[in-house]
Amino acid sequence: MTSTKRLSTQIPTLITLPTLLLLLTACDDGADQTTEEENTAEASTEETADSDEAAEDEGSDDEVDEGDEGEGLRVAVATNEPWGAYHVEHVADDVEARGGTIELIVPDMSEVDEEASVPSVPLNEADPEDYDLLVVNGAEEWPAEVAEAFEDLPLMASSTAYLRPEEAPHAEEIRDRLIGVTASSYAEQETFAVYLGVEEEEIEVVGVPEMDETPEWEPEADTVLILTSVTHPDETGGAAPGAELLLDAAHALDEEGYEILVGLHPREDESLWDEFEIAEEGSVEASARAEVAVGIPGSVFPRIAAVGTPLVGTVDPELDIPDYLTTTGDMASTVDEVLTAVEDAEPLSDEQLEYVVGPLGEAGPALVDAWAEAVGVED
Repeated sequence: MTSTKRLSTQIPTLITLPTLLLLLTACDDGADQTTEEENTAEASTEETADSDEAAEDEGSDDEVDEGDEGEGLRVAVATNEPWGAYHVEHVADDVEARGGTIELIVPDMSEVDEEASVPSVPLNEADPEDYDLLVVNGAEEWPAEVAEAFEDLPLMASSTAYLRPEEAPHAEEIRDRLIGVTASSYAEQETFAVYLGVEEEEIEVVGVPEMDETPEWEPEADTVLILTSVTHPDETGGAAPGAELLLDAAHALDEEGYEILVGLHPREDESLWDEFEIAEEGSVEASARAEVAVGIPGSVFPRIAAVGTPLVGTVDPELDIPDYLTTTGDMASTVDEVLTAVEDAEPLSDEQLEYVVGPLGEAGPALVDAWAEAVGVED
């Protein structure tokens, strides 16, 4: 301990003892203040570090979420009708609900339906690495071309429209790569097997995604729904014979006092039917308010049969369709036969429905499950 005497000898004499004591006290206070400031600075630094760490954690979470969104099934589709987005629109929500994507591969954007829920990508801009699976709905020229361009991508075939029971032009090159096949109904299963040249047992029946929400049949008196096909072929696809008979039958029914409602095929020329009311809600939904539906048999027939609406098919000698479509209702080849059939038409039985429509209620999820399981993509 330093004595007061010795300390006073080391400090100029102008500083008295009381003054010295005041100086020592000030030094202690300054040291305490410095320590508090250092502690505050350290605490602030720790808080900043904690905040930065939390921000990094949040950023990591965001990155994980973005990654999760990208882990869903990524599907590319090629259809026999190159711009036929309507063939897969009804399964788009089920793909997206699982965090996936679905895109239609097209030759170019010239015929793309801008209102379609499935986006289109031109083949020359499509990168196979952006997809997990290529799905084709047939084995005609366009699906075969896309399959060749995506030669390393897993390939599945899913029937979404009626096909003729004869082997397709490109069936051999398609079936050699198939890792799975689906059909909407048991009737379609039989036809698709012949079309692709595969065994029926290899085809999984999933149902019709469009009919997962089937409208209730509440017919309006004397209302007949006319179901058009495609009267004139164009770049997007061919045409079905028999449009003249159907148009004549529509006029005859109109003259008999029936209310005529027209359900247009997505590729039909609307101007051919402008004398009648067009069903803006679509053919399937419109069938719920019709007593009978009359049209050229096509893939919409089983869908309307599922609603419960009786069907009458107008058939032309040149019309080549699967036999099962002719079992969906009464077939007529003249206007008089159409008028008689409309009066006598009855809904299909439950047994007939099961055969031509397939399972009802969960077709969309079942189809996406089949695609995902084929390539090992989980939810």
